[in-house]
Amino acid sequence: MTDYDVLRVFCAANGGYGTELGVVRNGSRVPGPDDRQAFAAKLGFSETVFVDDPERGIIDIYTPTLRLPFAGHPCVGVGWLLDVPELVTPAGVVGVRLDGEFSWIEARPEWAPPHTLRHYATAAEVDALPVPSPGMGAPPTPFGQWGRIYAWAWEDEAAGRIRARAFPGRDDGIEEDEATGAAALLLTDRLGRALNITQGSGSQILTAPQPGGWVEIGGRVFLERQPERP
Repeated sequence: MTDYDVLRVFCAANGGYGTELGVVRNGSRVPGPDDRQAFAAKLGFSETVFVDDPERGIIDIYTPTLRLPFAGHPCVGVGWLLDVPELVTPAGVVGVRLDGEFSWIEARPEWAPPHTLRHYATAAEVDALPVPSPGMGAPPTPFGQWGRIYAWAWEDEAAGRIRARAFPGRDDGIEEDEATGAAALLLTDRLGRALNITQGSGSQILTAPQPGGWVEIGGRVFLERQPERP
């Protein structure tokens, strides 16, 4: 069995919640795209990352059914794990910085998979939403069989606090994402301001627009599982 780490990304202040992420630090152990896809499907995380060059930060990201050119929470998690200044993804070079308890990345909105951003009047409405049927979001795209839905509402507009839930609309058994960096990136770009997002059951995502159309996304990362190493 190939060794892999398990991280939780975008955790709450108490270390709870967050989205699990599988990371294969030695990507050469699973060299081909078909084998990587099969391994990601076997692990069953929303994303699994294969590190092809830990010093240069070259990574490859897979869902259980798809390869992604970029994804938010995998880059935040792997940036923290490798402690490198940048990550090289098929979409482009992602800046990385560590700031106290938070790990930050800088990325571009156009790298994110398309989402339907649905604005609700209250956080209670977002909390009450049922999981939608596949195909009820954006039209099918190369990033997924069905469109992704990001439901959000202001908790405190003046303070930039948002309540959100994310429904990936895929048929791989993942009905709702606990924390979604790519959707937070798109919402930040649309609103044009820094956000403090509570997503899922209690995950926290921080964002801030940057000059030149870039957006920073930050969150806490915890190491949940580390394989034994010689």
